[in-house]
Amino acid sequence: MSIAAALVLTATGCGADEDSAGEKPTASATGAANGAITIPDDLKDRLKEHGIDMDKWRGGEWKNWDRDKWLREARDYVNPIIEDLWDSDRMREAEKPPENPVGEQDISGDEGVTDPEPKPVTAEAVSAPYGQNAAQSGKLFFDGPDGSMVCSATVVEDPAHPGKSNMVWTAGHCVHAGKSGGWYRNLAFVPAYNDQALATADLENASKEQIAPHGVWWADWAQTSAQWIAQGSSTGGLGAPYDFAVIHVTPEKGGTGKSLEETVGSALPVDFDAPATAQLSDVRATGYPAAPPFDGQKLFQCQDSPGRLSLNADDPTMYRIGCTMTGGSSGGGWVATGRDGEPALISNTSIGPVTAGWLAGPRLGDAAKGVYNGVSKKFADQ
Repeated sequence: MSIAAALVLTATGCGADEDSAGEKPTASATGAANGAITIPDDLKDRLKEHGIDMDKWRGGEWKNWDRDKWLREARDYVNPIIEDLWDSDRMREAEKPPENPVGEQDISGDEGVTDPEPKPVTAEAVSAPYGQNAAQSGKLFFDGPDGSMVCSATVVEDPAHPGKSNMVWTAGHCVHAGKSGGWYRNLAFVPAYNDQALATADLENASKEQIAPHGVWWADWAQTSAQWIAQGSSTGGLGAPYDFAVIHVTPEKGGTGKSLEETVGSALPVDFDAPATAQLSDVRATGYPAAPPFDGQKLFQCQDSPGRLSLNADDPTMYRIGCTMTGGSSGGGWVATGRDGEPALISNTSIGPVTAGWLAGPRLGDAAKGVYNGVSKKFADQ
């Protein structure tokens, strides 16, 4: 659908849970110094099972979205690096969110756990440079059947690598299409995208260093909830309470040996036992909204006290805040003050209405913790 429709609903995530994530990561490919791409043999074998030839893939076969070539299962995630695919122009022009808005008719809910709709809170521009004022935030780029798409994401701590995390939190629908499709392709994270908040017209002549000051970081693993893979839908809010994902990234060009956390200077802890809405007086949601009146090139925030939203009485109740951000802000982190008095990630943007007056995000519990720990353990020895 057109990005003119405001913020979307996300669906059930894809990926394995903690117990099924014991394989060592082999899904990434490395770029050689001369620009060639080296594909691990085990990755080639996995793709051949689906009739995918890696030489043809990197030459453009990834654009083939035939059903039998759209990898769907948790273990099938592959994302070989294609150097310079995300150049300045392609990043600037990618502005389609991977979701449809939730219509008011879709939000019946359980009146016992759904609070009155919040008043809209006007999104405010984050002050530049973003690297100083929202160091953990960034923009997510990926390809789907309808072209290049965008979401938002947040650098989070890695329990296995304190101070040296390469983990990023986002929405499940930003990595996997849910029950109707599979894993999105060419998934890459750009921390502090457009760090100086340049005007859109000025970005046309901006260098890649200005657009991506910390480089482009490709996902060599992504994991989301089994519920998102099984239930996720682009309309109606199906799977939204489980619409979260964790990505592990690696620098496109090999980098300096520093982790993502060291590169950007910060990572957020994740709180999987955040208090009920009555105890959360202040939540800040951050993202790159891309649907009008925004264009996806600048970072925005909304701050509000959350209420409750239930789309299905059998699913966990979600957080909901007033916010005018639109599609593209999906996956962006929701931050509150943790028990230690420091900021912690408690949710991510998942769904919103056509009118773009509010956003909702999942409460992070055991399922989310399993995804998070699964990714951390998968790379613990690296």
